[in-house]
Amino acid sequence: MKFENKNVLLFDLDGTLVDSAPDLALAVNQTLAELGLASFDQKIIRGWVGNGAQVLIQRALSGSTEISKSLDVELSDKALKIFLASYEANVCCETKPYSGVVDTLKSLKEKGFRLAIITNKPERFISPILIGLGMDGLFELIIGGDTLAKRKPDPLPLNYACEKLSVTAERCIMIGDSKNDILAAKAAKMQSIGLTYGYNYGEDIAVHQPELVLSDFTDLLSAIT
Repeated sequence: MKFENKNVLLFDLDGTLVDSAPDLALAVNQTLAELGLASFDQKIIRGWVGNGAQVLIQRALSGSTEISKSLDVELSDKALKIFLASYEANVCCETKPYSGVVDTLKSLKEKGFRLAIITNKPERFISPILIGLGMDGLFELIIGGDTLAKRKPDPLPLNYACEKLSVTAERCIMIGDSKNDILAAKAAKMQSIGLTYGYNYGEDIAVHQPELVLSDFTDLLSAIT
């Protein structure tokens, strides 16, 4: 696949640039413990990450990727508040960038690409992670899951990014590890690159037909330059 006339790269965060599952799992299990509920192995919680904090905690309360239809709303709201406070206290303890991410981002920026983040993670957690991992200053725009009225897979965040950066969708590539990234890109009429190593609920990212699938973040350089 050859990408032409692209100068804006829109990145997902969790599962794409950073492995945040250890800290998310810690906050989930602290929340469940405070509510007197059983905890889960980090591997299981990894399978629930990718749709934002509210969905993550609802999956934890349901004990499944499928959220229980009988889940108590009051309990869910209480759990979310506990989770957000716990995660804020541990947002960048064990979270790490994936191999080659920081150097690749710096190389892309040096080559003239404009970089932005579009994630379903609540906005207040993004900057502490970027600062903690030495990735602050690389991104021209940051859009969190609560920045706008809708989040991925809705195209609104991608369309908003184009508007704020004064570019057309044709000039952008959405890069992420989840079907939400690919579906949002297609809805925004934007090309996309899917990464195989992140959080996609055990599903092959290729199923959703991004223009390119990569298993190594560093291959971005040769793919788009």
